[in-house]
Amino acid sequence: MSGASLLPDRYPTGDFFVCDIFDALPKDDLASMEHPVFSLSTRPDRKVLAYVHNGAEISITPSVKGRATIHDKDILIYCISQLMAALNSGRAVSRTLTLKAHDLLVATNRETSGDAYRRLREAFERLAGTRITTNITTGEREVTSGFGLIEAWEIVRKSPSSAKRGGRMVSVAVTLSDWLYQAVLGREVLTLSRDYFRLRRPLERRIYELARKHCGRQPGWRVSVETLLKKSGSGSPRRVFRAMLREIIARDHLPDYTLVEEPGDIIHVSPRTALVEGADAPLLTANALEEARALAPGRDVHALEAEWKSWWAATGRARLRSPDRAFLGWLRGRVG
Repeated sequence: MSGASLLPDRYPTGDFFVCDIFDALPKDDLASMEHPVFSLSTRPDRKVLAYVHNGAEISITPSVKGRATIHDKDILIYCISQLMAALNSGRAVSRTLTLKAHDLLVATNRETSGDAYRRLREAFERLAGTRITTNITTGEREVTSGFGLIEAWEIVRKSPSSAKRGGRMVSVAVTLSDWLYQAVLGREVLTLSRDYFRLRRPLERRIYELARKHCGRQPGWRVSVETLLKKSGSGSPRRVFRAMLREIIARDHLPDYTLVEEPGDIIHVSPRTALVEGADAPLLTANALEEARALAPGRDVHALEAEWKSWWAATGRARLRSPDRAFLGWLRGRVG
């Protein structure tokens, strides 16, 4: 896919100093992937959004700072990723996370300039100020409630007298809403491509989220432009939205998925690489997956399994006497 309009990959995972940050695969919660919680506007969006779809009702009220944007959501994705890595490795978790600001910026492919830290603070303010009332079910419970996207935040800075850091924030404490925390505990999340953070345009990020949620590993997902407009949360007229979709189709650089326009104002979404399944696909035992968790703590073993199967298919689909041993050997070489 063309990378002309993608942001640069500022921190390749091969960098020894950031490898621990990338061990927590990007995770997104299903509810906000399904519904247009975040603004796609690049200007302060102070409009109240009322959204109803298939029984889900959402009212989103921004603060004077504006509604939280889809780029602000990077903070929540990072928090969810850290919580899921802790859960997968058996560590205790809580709604309040203490994070290194630098790590958050690096993991979400942001610059670490002084201006980037200022924008990070503004994102916290929008996330805390955006109020949601909804009956969306999380953790197998349907509760109509009102809350902020984050309940509280705190920034710790080096003393301004330090010439080395100049008062830059060094850590942040974030308390997630109980609604989001329950979604994480219920493992109502999906893994995202790291290239998600390289998408410049808000609509591209939103379309990728919807593709990941609704297409996933299926052969394809067909959706009308009208439904896609509603689910995206875009405020553009349909003809303008359709033109923006055609630009996305022409650029063809969404991670994992490709879009095709079909007759009848339909968009067909399909995975770029078909999932390796079927009678000839190697099957792994539960014991192998458990050993994989020990070999790669914090990693999504099912994502690793899919990656290994794709590698196996691309290298000739060799007959395997023991798929478990082959997979674990591949994994040891990958994480060693």
